[in-house]
Amino acid sequence: MSRCIETNCIHLEEDEVDACKTHFGSVSFPIYQTATFAHPAVGKSTGYDYSRLQNPTREQLEKVVANLEHGIGALALSSGMAAISLLFEIFKPGDHIIADSDLYGGSIRLFDNISRKNGLKITSLDFTRDNVEDYIDKNTRAIYLETPTNPMMNVHDIRAFAEIAKRHGILLIVDNTFLSPYFQNPLDLGADIVVHSGTKYLGGHNDTIAGFLVTNREDILEQFRFIIKTTGAGLAPFDSWLVLRGIKTLALRMERAQENAIAIAKFLASDPNVTEVIYPGLPQHPGHETIKRQARGFGAMLTFKVSSKDIALSILEKVRLIQFAESLGGVETLITYPVTQTHADVPPEVLAKNGITDATLRLSVGVEKVDDLIDDLRNALNESRRG
Repeated sequence: MSRCIETNCIHLEEDEVDACKTHFGSVSFPIYQTATFAHPAVGKSTGYDYSRLQNPTREQLEKVVANLEHGIGALALSSGMAAISLLFEIFKPGDHIIADSDLYGGSIRLFDNISRKNGLKITSLDFTRDNVEDYIDKNTRAIYLETPTNPMMNVHDIRAFAEIAKRHGILLIVDNTFLSPYFQNPLDLGADIVVHSGTKYLGGHNDTIAGFLVTNREDILEQFRFIIKTTGAGLAPFDSWLVLRGIKTLALRMERAQENAIAIAKFLASDPNVTEVIYPGLPQHPGHETIKRQARGFGAMLTFKVSSKDIALSILEKVRLIQFAESLGGVETLITYPVTQTHADVPPEVLAKNGITDATLRLSVGVEKVDDLIDDLRNALNESRRG
């Protein structure tokens, strides 16, 4: 019988058969803080050789994430960007990838400065307006997208993009960081590869950095395993344990954070200095019906615009409970200024095309009492008007 995702965040089914016989009955999976493993004799092995190749703690985390994403396997890496960098090693010079223009700034930086230098051809399109099929050629190997996007919260129809990819024999890659596997499973919708910054909702506590690749294709998984063994970007045992611990409360955190985000989005929409609130959970969001079809929730990320740069800067200075910091997905609510933080290296013309201005703010809503968060925003907005 299939179990609920809330249970799968805490228990890996295969561990239940002999839970008291392995790891001395430890309820918390142990941290195998070792670089290497001894062998009984030549040709005999414990199943592990060297922690760059694999480590029991990392392997446990990979099994948990693969299970949550309904994949056949996952790789845990040292950061989200390490995951995307490894992913792009499956391509060769001359290969063509079509990517959405509204992506995390670090992904854009990687594509513009590393991937192109390595001979890959990257076409950046506005997936909300451009017809992707018009840009597919004989060298096209993949479509790459986020949904919802960072920071403009565009929602893309994963099934529709999967149909395009299958029609042309190319890969569909989906960054699922914003919704996490608790709310969305792109592989079930036709994607071939799922990317996560595990630093965010999977870790959930702003205390470690991690990245994941998950796939339902054995050929791709084998390529990933060879590359991670060769390049050595696997996640360390202690960080693997931190993410394992974080995932145990993923369901609780996602539900509370989403509940808070809906209330905050409605509050911000009522403020006279807020010119736009972009949150897929609001019925007026253009992707509202799409996200309802393909996900189990709307997430806890929202973007809003205020009437001027001065007000945006004032809000960043005036908030007290909410912290002005990069990253997202932790228990703490964070506010980010994309033009100087997450998207600082994105060319001005791309920012303008995507609608990111100097009056745009991104909010990662945490699990604090929502009344306190709204009071903090209300005070900051009021002080900004007076200032």
